[in-house]
Amino acid sequence: MMQRQRLMHAAAWLAAVATLLGIFGLYIQPDFLVVLANQVWACF
Repeated sequence: MMQRQRLMHAAAWLAAVATLLGIFGLYIQPDFLVVLANQVWACF
């Protein structure tokens, strides 16, 4: 049971790190930031 809990904990950390790396990868693309800013601005 303890091994399953460790595996789930490791999987959660891996998912969190992968998500953060994906978001960082998008933010270093200037075109993505322009599109995101335009979408946010369109809400107002």
